[in-house]
Amino acid sequence: MDDKDPNPTYTAFQGTRRLASGSLEEIAIAAARASARGHQPLVFSDATGMQVDLDLRGDEDEIRARHRPAPPAAASATDGPPRGRGRPRLGVVAREVTLLPDQWEWLAAQPGGASVALRKLVQQARRAGTSRERLRRAQERSYKVMVAIAGDRPGFEEAARALFAGDLQALVGRIDAWPRDIREHLLRLADPDYPGVISRSAE
Repeated sequence: MDDKDPNPTYTAFQGTRRLASGSLEEIAIAAARASARGHQPLVFSDATGMQVDLDLRGDEDEIRARHRPAPPAAASATDGPPRGRGRPRLGVVAREVTLLPDQWEWLAAQPGGASVALRKLVQQARRAGTSRERLRRAQERSYKVMVAIAGDRPGFEEAARALFAGDLQALVGRIDAWPRDIREHLLRLADPDYPGVISRSAE
């Protein structure tokens, strides 16, 4: 899950209880019903951990319409010429690369030659960088929610250190005594492979 997800999800908390998780439209309705009962839930983006302000004026139809995602724009005839048959062009660009002699020798000895080896090395570096970036985003979104709903909990500072150390097992131990909904939500956000909404609370 990331901040470019075409179907972003959100989570609302009422005190220590997870009120609901789902689309912004679903969360807005859950929040409006809670508000009518005198509660003021906090709503967070699952992708970023940022708190979200909702406009809960009007009836449920108006609230749904206000928080429903806009339909995707139809493809325009000016978007570009239709793609022809055959293999797409790979967009390979030839540029000068300066290496030491022994580095050229090593590249030339790799299966497929220097060009194939260089492309593989670039892909490996990009994957490693992507993994680090996903972990960083997971830590940041979990920390933002942790501050908002558990900043006064015992062991908060130790839990934050475990989170940013990437030690999920230590984090589990630090927050074991926290309310279940808070604990489970923070652990989902802290996992860079977080798959999105795992379960939904019935309203």
